[in-house]
Amino acid sequence: MSGGLDPSLSGNGAHAVRIMDLSGGNGSEPVETIKGFRTLEHANGFARRYVRDSLERCRVAGMTAEQVVAAWFAFGEDAEVLGDAEGAWRSGPELRAFAEQPVRDGGERNWRALDPRRDGIEDEGEDDA
Repeated sequence: MSGGLDPSLSGNGAHAVRIMDLSGGNGSEPVETIKGFRTLEHANGFARRYVRDSLERCRVAGMTAEQVVAAWFAFGEDAEVLGDAEGAWRSGPELRAFAEQPVRDGGERNWRALDPRRDGIEDEGEDDA
């Protein structure tokens, strides 16, 4: 390799992220499946930020890490990168660390900046102008 991106991580919008409502409001069905991520890295970044934001919305001042995790499992939303790709992000390995350390940088939870649906919305707005 010549220092570029791993070819297995590139794509043409073939990656997707499934959003799950942990409160059970949607049963075992996903709330939505978001498609159009250009690379596995793009999908991973979106899913990580989405879960980080969901966990932070469940946090109340004074909660222990265990209480934050319990609130997230009761009221939060999980995001998982679909497919069997090696390196697909899952919340489990990072959940405890997220709960132990509140976000200091808002960019860590800004999933909207990575949302592939943004591109379509912006394009539609340009047509209306």
